[in-house]
Amino acid sequence: MTTDSGLHFDRDSTRVRLCRLQSFVKAIEIDPLGGAAPHLSVERIDERATRVSIRFELDRRVEADDWRARVSPAFEPSLSWSPHLTPTERHVVDRHCFRSPALLAADDRRVLALVPDLDAMTRREGVPWYLDLNAEARELTIGMSETEPDEAAHVLFMKRPGAAHEEGAVEVAFYLLAFEEASVAANPWRPILRFLWERWGAHAFRAVAASGSSLETMVGRAYRWAFRSWESAVWQRLEFDGEPVGAAAFIVNVTQSPNYPGPADEREFRSIWNQAWFSSLRTAHGMFRYGAATGDEELVRRAAQTKRLALSAPRRAGFFPAVLATEMEQATLNDGTFVNRSRGWDTAYWGNSNRNPVAPWRSVRGAPYHVLDMSWTALWMLRWYEELERDGALLAYAAEYADALLPLQRADGFFPAWLDYDTLRPLDVLADSPESSASATFLFKLAELTGEERYAASARLALDAVARDVVPHGRWEDFETYWSCSRFGEDRVGRKFERNDMYKQCNFSMFWTAEACKAAYAASGEARYLELGERCLDEMLMTQASWQPPYVPIDAVGGFGVMNGDAEWNDARQSLFAELILEYGELLDREEYIERGMAALRASFVMMYCPENPKTKAQWEAKYPFFDEKDYGFMMENYGHNGRVGERGLGIGEFSIFDWGAGAAAEAYLRIRAHRPELLRRYGW
Repeated sequence: MTTDSGLHFDRDSTRVRLCRLQSFVKAIEIDPLGGAAPHLSVERIDERATRVSIRFELDRRVEADDWRARVSPAFEPSLSWSPHLTPTERHVVDRHCFRSPALLAADDRRVLALVPDLDAMTRREGVPWYLDLNAEARELTIGMSETEPDEAAHVLFMKRPGAAHEEGAVEVAFYLLAFEEASVAANPWRPILRFLWERWGAHAFRAVAASGSSLETMVGRAYRWAFRSWESAVWQRLEFDGEPVGAAAFIVNVTQSPNYPGPADEREFRSIWNQAWFSSLRTAHGMFRYGAATGDEELVRRAAQTKRLALSAPRRAGFFPAVLATEMEQATLNDGTFVNRSRGWDTAYWGNSNRNPVAPWRSVRGAPYHVLDMSWTALWMLRWYEELERDGALLAYAAEYADALLPLQRADGFFPAWLDYDTLRPLDVLADSPESSASATFLFKLAELTGEERYAASARLALDAVARDVVPHGRWEDFETYWSCSRFGEDRVGRKFERNDMYKQCNFSMFWTAEACKAAYAASGEARYLELGERCLDEMLMTQASWQPPYVPIDAVGGFGVMNGDAEWNDARQSLFAELILEYGELLDREEYIERGMAALRASFVMMYCPENPKTKAQWEAKYPFFDEKDYGFMMENYGHNGRVGERGLGIGEFSIFDWGAGAAAEAYLRIRAHRPELLRRYGW
C-alpha cells in the first residue's frame, strides 16, 4: 500500500483509518482482489471533499464474483439515504440507477456522503460498479459485481456470479464529502447535488443544450402525430347532452401505427383520464396555447372540448370521477389469433384509477375516488381560469369540490387518500400521506383567486402536517409507490426497510410538497416554507440524472427516475417538474437550478421518435423497423424501465401516452414559453 500522513493502517492491512476524517469515518475495510493487495491513495480536493483511490495491479485474470470497500461512519446516523433499496445482502444499487449516485449518512450536525468517481468508473471497461447501504451495520459500500434484475421485485437488482477482472490495473475511486454544520444537516442533499452538477452535470447539459435541437419543432411534431398521422387512434370523439367533447386516448401502442403490418391490438381498455399522471386537461392547456399562437382554430376547438369533458365528470356531493372508459371485447381474427378492441363510446362509463390498494388492476368501475386525482384536476381547472380563459364554470366546479374536501381534513391536518366508491367514507390506507400536499397547492390557488382565507388555512394545516410527519423521515409514500408497476413492498406500507433505514419512496410526493411549499411561501412570505421546499426539491433532484452515463445510449442528463424501487430513465414526469425547478432557481437565485430545470425540459422530448433525436430514433428503428415519418412524435413515457439498456432497442417500450409523453412535453414547453420566454431564447430553444 501507499501511505501518507493522513492514513493509518490497522494490523489487518485491509482496514484503513483516515486521520483527517476521523470524526466522520471510523474505518474503510477493503477486500483483496485475487490475492493482490490494494494500493490506496487519498487526495484532499478541498476542505469538504476527499478523493479515495483503491488500485490493484493484477498479473493475471482474476475471477471474483464480488469485491467491496466498506466505509463505516464514526457516528450514529439518524438519516440514511441510498438511490435504490437493497433490502437484503444479495441486493445492490446497480449502476443502472446511478442518476445522482451517492450514499448518505447524517445526524443533526454531521453529514457524510460517498460519491463514486464517475470518471474512474467509465475510464476502463470492466466489472460494473455498484453501491450498497447497510444502515443496520452502519456501512456505506462501493463494490464490483455482475448484476441482474430481481425477477421477484420490479425493479430491484441482485449480484450474480461470473465477474472476471482482466490482467492490468483495476481502480475503484470515490469521493467522501464531510460537513459538520447544522444548516447542511437540515438539507444534506444540497452539497451532493452541487458537487455532482459542478463536476459532471453542467458540462453534459451545456453540450446537449448546444446541440441545436429545436424543441419547438418537436412540439409541432407532437400535435401532428396525435391529430393527423395517428388521429384515428389518438383523438377520441363523443357527445354529452348533444354537445361534442373529446380528448386523447389514455394509451396507444405500436400495433396502432399506420405502418404496422398487422392488426391493431389495444394494450389496455380505451379510456380518457384526468388523474395525477395522465391529465387530459393539463395537455389541453398546451393545445390551447399552441393553437392560439399558430392560428390553428381546430386545435383550440379540441382543447375546449377536452375542457368540457373534464367539466362533464358527474359530481357526487362535490366529488367526481377521474376516468371515462369503454367496454372492451376480444375479437377473433381469421387466423385464430385474438386482439383487444373497444366496443365504442356508446358503451362509456365513469370510474376511477385502478392504481389503488382496494383491488389493484381491476376495472376502473367501482374503484375508490382518489382525493389526489380530484385535487390535481381541480388545480388545472383553476390554472385554466387564471391563465387561459375566465370560464366561470371552472371556478365554480373547483370551489364545489373544495367545499366537499375541507370536511375530509383530519384533526392532524392530513387529507385521506381514497374515498369508498359507494359510501364516500375515507379509507385507512395512506390516510396521512404526502399526497395531501397536492390538495394544499390546490387550496392555496383557490384562496388566491377567491380571497377566502378558509381555503388557505386548510392548506397550511395540511402542509404543516407533511412537514412534521413526512419530510424528516423520508416517508414519501403515494399511490405510485406501491400500486403501479412497482408493487414491491405493498405489504409494508408505513414501515421502513430496516437494512436501509428507508421507506420505499416516490419522487412524485417530493414534487407535490415542494410545489405546495412554494405556494405557501408566496401566500405568507414565511421563509420556513421556502427552506422546506428547497429541501424537498433537492431530495427530488437526487432522482435526476446529474451526468451522462456512456452506457446509456440516449441523452439522459436532466432526465428523471421515479422511485427507489424502479428503474426508469427519462420518465415523463420531468416535463411536470421542469418549471418548478426553474421557479426555485429564480426564488433562490441559483444558476444550478436554472440549468437543471432546462435540462429536465430538454429531457422531456428525448424519447420522442423524430430526426431531432438521432440516438433515440436509431433505438426505435432497431426495435420497430416499420417506423417512418408517419410515426414522428410517438413517444414512450420512459427508457430502460425493466432495468437494462443497450443498443438495438434494448430499453425501448411499445406504447405511447399522449398525456404522459409528447402532449405533456409540449405543454411544459408552452407553459415555460408563456411564463419565462427569456430562458428559451437564452438556449435557442
